[in-house]
Amino acid sequence: MEDNKKKGLGMVLEGGGMRGLYTAGVLDELMEQGIYADSTVGVSAGAIFGCNYKSRQIGRTLRYNTRFCKDKRYMGLKSWITTGDLYSKDFAYGEVPWKLDVFDTETFARSPMKFTVVCTDIETGKPCYQECRMGDRLDVEWMRASASLPLAARPVKLNGRMYLDGGISDPIPVNWMLSQGYEKNVVVCTRHPGYRKEHNKLMPLLRLKFREYPELVKLLDERHIQYNRMLDKIAYLEKEGRIHVIRPDRDISAKPVERDPAHLKEIYEVGRRVMKADMEKLKAYLAE
Repeated sequence: MEDNKKKGLGMVLEGGGMRGLYTAGVLDELMEQGIYADSTVGVSAGAIFGCNYKSRQIGRTLRYNTRFCKDKRYMGLKSWITTGDLYSKDFAYGEVPWKLDVFDTETFARSPMKFTVVCTDIETGKPCYQECRMGDRLDVEWMRASASLPLAARPVKLNGRMYLDGGISDPIPVNWMLSQGYEKNVVVCTRHPGYRKEHNKLMPLLRLKFREYPELVKLLDERHIQYNRMLDKIAYLEKEGRIHVIRPDRDISAKPVERDPAHLKEIYEVGRRVMKADMEKLKAYLAE
């Protein structure tokens, strides 16, 4: 199996809502050091924030989130009540990337890095791994689908299928990245050491909301079990030296609707600090 490995670096980005600012801090440090993956896979916040890694836009994730977190056009109860989406499709995924803090699609498309996002097919319950090549509006829709949390967002229709948050079916896609055959693999987690996911307290509501999609309901009901199993596998792979894991050294929780720009910056700075402290170990792993 080792003989089939190809040279290169695979990067796995976990989601986690505004905990994704931690990932943004990690990626900005990597970009400043000139460390770019050959292939990156992002889930949820790892997708919508991780795209700036391929477009090489240091600081963009922090900039637009701290600028607009208090703006009710960006996210909030009004958007959720009127559209079904906590984060506004028209503003957060429309005005912001195309007018107010422009996403560099030219650099994104030119970059040799493969960028893949994970979504969950709500009918089959299976993960969908969609490569985003151009960074255009269609690619951004795939990113939005990857970050569309049940109850907080409407399913996104793409290619005749309905998708929700990729974290439901593959929250930390280490297995998928390993299947791609890269020689080195780095995993950016957004939970602190020792974290274990508990059963979702909103399951009665989720069962009612998605009663027509039994495979999705089953996934949601068992999500904590599958997630904790993946944490165990990551710990094993890390111990074996097969992956390098970058995780926060403390809890970096954030509200679903986080209005405090100082707290977002604090989460981001944790990512910066942890990555700086880990840089020599990472470089040693990559050089082995």
